Amino acid sequence: MSRVEFFNPAAETMSADELHALRNARLKSGVRHAAANSRFFAEHFERAGIDVAEFRGLDDLAKLPTMCKEDFRREYPLGMCCVDRQDLAEMHMSSGSTGTPVVMPYTAADLEQWAECMARCYAMSGAQPHDICQITPGLGLFNGGFGCYHGARRYGMFIVPCGPGNTLRQIRLARDFGSTVLTAVVSYGIRIMEVLEEEKSSLPELKIGIFGAETFSDEMKKRLSSGLGIEVFDIYGMTETGGIGTLGMDCKDHSGIHVWEDQYAVEIVDPDSGEAVPDGEEGELVVTSLTREALPVIRFRTGDLTRVIHRGRCACGRTHLKIAGVTGRVDDMLIIKGVNFFPKQIEQSLLKIPGVHPTYQIIIEEEHGVRNLHINVEAEPGVTGYMIEKQLKEDLGFSPDGDVYAPGTLPRQEGKAKRVFHRKAGEGKA
Repeated sequence: MSRVEFFNPAAETMSADELHALRNARLKSGVRHAAANSRFFAEHFERAGIDVAEFRGLDDLAKLPTMCKEDFRREYPLGMCCVDRQDLAEMHMSSGSTGTPVVMPYTAADLEQWAECMARCYAMSGAQPHDICQITPGLGLFNGGFGCYHGARRYGMFIVPCGPGNTLRQIRLARDFGSTVLTAVVSYGIRIMEVLEEEKSSLPELKIGIFGAETFSDEMKKRLSSGLGIEVFDIYGMTETGGIGTLGMDCKDHSGIHVWEDQYAVEIVDPDSGEAVPDGEEGELVVTSLTREALPVIRFRTGDLTRVIHRGRCACGRTHLKIAGVTGRVDDMLIIKGVNFFPKQIEQSLLKIPGVHPTYQIIIEEEHGVRNLHINVEAEPGVTGYMIEKQLKEDLGFSPDGDVYAPGTLPRQEGKAKRVFHRKAGEGKA
């Protein structure tokens, strides 16, 4: 049997002209669908002075008003929906840990679109139909587990639907069934690696790891790759775009994340002005869905910072543009002692130090309006606080204080890891 390289070769290798024509037609149709079927979008365009009958497609995209997460929260649960209630087949939502959750409803066609995007990601990783896929994200309201599941079924894989937690059982099931593909949030991949190290064992059948939901430094990718003995892939998607994998993933060239351009139009804009920035310059990602029915996003400001790396045909054969992995979020930037940086930069710095483990805490402590940075990190014997401070000084330009803990002693969370903590001076440890 020949090896599968593309799930949908015609779509994934489409010429630039074909791709542009398809995207243009889908964008015009999608904008008119939203305006005709959603009170929110009709009023949203009217306030901005947009006559959708005159909308010309990609050339007019930047003229449309942007939308944001707060729009979803104001219209909770289904105020933005563009189809009748009886046409909905499924829903997922964000955790709502910072307020009203973001709800994403799906028609049957939306679920097919999600499955298509995820199946493309599996094929792009080198996974084959009938590979054994172990799914560790939760199969519940959070979209991660179901996105992995829908795509794996569409691709024809054998699924081990574990969900999160009970890591010893995860490892046993991976061994018993010979799992070859693992899907997980980044921090849970690290947890599996830690338990294997404690057991002094491995998962020899495992070949591919697809990780998402958290910012993902190159240093962390190297740790996961060497610790689990796998090829590591960075997958991208969010609740608002329809879930994991909807936007894309990096290919085996590992030189950027391919965005499924036949499904989404993306822009990179200056976070302050909202104006487009040149290719190669970092800015905020703005996303417009081209095919989603129940709740399309139109110029959604993601808050994620990235840049365009390449347009044109990749070494893998795909023609869809590549963006850099997300470096941080607009609202995640930390300013300490006049230095601006993102949590991901701390992770990159820490993991340069031999013996440092990938579990750490960034603690922002305030006293009389002054912010200080404290780093807690797990490391092997011999790693000292001085070594941590020296490396951070070299990379960030100032020396936060910190404590070194024995491996396995800092708290873990199921799902996305919490890295940044805030406390007032004199409060107990996070």
